[in-house]
Amino acid sequence: MVLALTIFVFLTIVVIVFAFGAAAVVPSSVLGSRLREIGWQRPKSQTKPAIRERMQQALDPLSRALPSSATNVSQTKAWLIQAGYRNPQHVTIYRGLRVLFGALCFFSVFVFTGFNSPLLLLGVTAFGFFIPRFLLKKKVKERQLRLRLGLPDGLDLTVICVEAGLSLDQAMMRVGEDLRTAHPELSGEFHLFDLETRAGKPRVEALRNLAERTGVDDIRSLVSTLIQTDRFGTSVAQALRVHSDSLRTERRQRAEEQAAKTTVKMIIPLVLFVMPSLIFVTVGPAVIQLLHIFMPATGKR
Repeated sequence: MVLALTIFVFLTIVVIVFAFGAAAVVPSSVLGSRLREIGWQRPKSQTKPAIRERMQQALDPLSRALPSSATNVSQTKAWLIQAGYRNPQHVTIYRGLRVLFGALCFFSVFVFTGFNSPLLLLGVTAFGFFIPRFLLKKKVKERQLRLRLGLPDGLDLTVICVEAGLSLDQAMMRVGEDLRTAHPELSGEFHLFDLETRAGKPRVEALRNLAERTGVDDIRSLVSTLIQTDRFGTSVAQALRVHSDSLRTERRQRAEEQAAKTTVKMIIPLVLFVMPSLIFVTVGPAVIQLLHIFMPATGKR
């Protein structure tokens, strides 16, 4: 009797434990869902958004606070593309940074001066508002300079590839691959040209897009030469060779111009730093000697 009761109690406990465990583990169980809600099962950790996405989310309300016309937005997009920022989200980030810099400058001046100097407050706020534009224009100029410096090498390689029997599209694709390390900006532009032509865009339109993306005068003249060559059916290799020679002549003239400007640019450092030192070294001992001579005479009087 005691043995049977013990077996019955054991089986009852086993069944209860099994039922409770099954009810807790099964996803469709009400008990299991309630246990997971109260913390028996930890919720899965949500992946945090990337830093760029969080920055865009933070700057999106600031960018909406800046009213701008369609012409201003298109010009801003052109500058960002010329600087190498082709993502549409970069426009939002740029506009948000302008508002953010303006607000930071406003509050920094307001903390120290308040409304006692409204002109200073307005001027510093406007300066902070235009800081991102200054940085963007500087970035554009630096990238255009790198493109201008890498263009002669790209033209030489393009001439070699065209004379070897490749078409213009294949030559630019090959040149873009070869210049990936030496001139990555020019390589990226040639790669985008190759992608546009592969997607079915006409060569003339792809070349014009190349000139608009870069904003470099040398590339625009190159694009004009290639468009005229394609329209009239002349030799591409000969046109590229002639343009390469003219480009090297322009680069030499540009270097001579910069060298001629150095004489004028050196006047300010000479007047501010070199001339005072020379005057002090040459005239200083004479002034000291005169002071030693005339000081005793004035003291006796």
